[in-house]
Amino acid sequence: MRRISLLLFVLSGVLPLAFAQVVSPLEIKDPELRALQERYMDDLKQLGADVVSIPTEYSFYLSRRLDLDEQRQKRADQRSIRFDRYTGKTVLEITGNYYAAYSTEKMGPEQRARETFRNIVFPILKVAVPRFQNNTSVQGYAFEISHHILGKVMEVSMERPENLVVVLSPQSAIQLVAGKDENEQQAALLKSEFYLNAKPVTIWLSGEGPQLTAQQSAAEPSDPPPSGNSVGVEIARGTDEKMPGAIPAPTLKTPKSADPPAPTRDTSPQALASLLAAKKEDLAGMVKELDHQAHFVSYAPPSFVAFRKAVYLQLSINTNLAEPPGGSRYRLAALAFDNHVSHLIRSVLGYFKDDCQFDGIGFSTNLHLASKTDNTASSQAVEFFFPFSALRCYEKFDCTGQQLIDAGTVLINGERVRLDLQIAEGGSH
Repeated sequence: MRRISLLLFVLSGVLPLAFAQVVSPLEIKDPELRALQERYMDDLKQLGADVVSIPTEYSFYLSRRLDLDEQRQKRADQRSIRFDRYTGKTVLEITGNYYAAYSTEKMGPEQRARETFRNIVFPILKVAVPRFQNNTSVQGYAFEISHHILGKVMEVSMERPENLVVVLSPQSAIQLVAGKDENEQQAALLKSEFYLNAKPVTIWLSGEGPQLTAQQSAAEPSDPPPSGNSVGVEIARGTDEKMPGAIPAPTLKTPKSADPPAPTRDTSPQALASLLAAKKEDLAGMVKELDHQAHFVSYAPPSFVAFRKAVYLQLSINTNLAEPPGGSRYRLAALAFDNHVSHLIRSVLGYFKDDCQFDGIGFSTNLHLASKTDNTASSQAVEFFFPFSALRCYEKFDCTGQQLIDAGTVLINGERVRLDLQIAEGGSH
């Protein structure tokens, strides 16, 4: 009798541990999701065991609630693996708290998002995707991970939580995990959704994407972090493409530490003049061969300029639009990109194969309307600055024009703007 009692005591401690990371089906109200949770409970439990065995630089806990201090988290409910819905699609969702604290003076939003993605989300995907890649019920993977940031508010040093939301389609998740090189993985990320405190961000694995300066990052408003499931996200639509071959069982490795800072680009006038002299013949040939398509500004030849601590090749062009009078400056900028700039990108990139002497290309265009009675566009100057990493992705058709714009910087009459092509071209206002 004593042996039976002892066995029951041991089992009472083991059974809760087996379900410690997985939400009980009884707690899920949606009948379809509850049925999935119950049907795949064994897979979910094994996934939970794999997740907690992943080595991390700082403490990480699966959690039903975000933004808990670590002492409360140790006592809190750590069952977070579950099936849920985002925009009508069934996703495998995982939430948790990562107790890394990033300095806003040293790291911009994209850098902070990248570190949490690389140290937490990516290792989890490497154990989750092989297990669920052939499960047609899984229409995406969703993560909400809280980390901490250190910064100043009203000159007072404060630590506060910041929440990263990641949503990937099954195709993007497989491409990311099975990617043979960083280019394939980056292409998968550009087709996925990332939000930091409800604001869209882009994650660049190599760190070559545009980053906010430390001053801009520190000046960001301290928005309250969103609570669980508070961010509406749209998962990439599935296709009829066949899934790639099975992914072999992953080998867990200690996550990489933060990338060493990239060497500072020399943006002095002397360095820019020297680079221009070295590229003089290439640029002259490009202007001669592409002028009929690009409509280069004759009095503003190609030059190298310093922009956001990087060096860009600036191409000044004229864009003629058939847009009737009354279009907003955003609509005109969107039409300039779609009707003119986007058609130049691949032609221009052909002259700069694997060039690492500068960081990207800036298209500076003066807008001209076809109507002779309207001069509103003549005063509009739009500049598109695109880093090479985003341009190469667009060149290979791995990302869209909107993703290219989101990865770059758009200025209208010298003022930085956010340009949504679909919204801008949808109406005149």
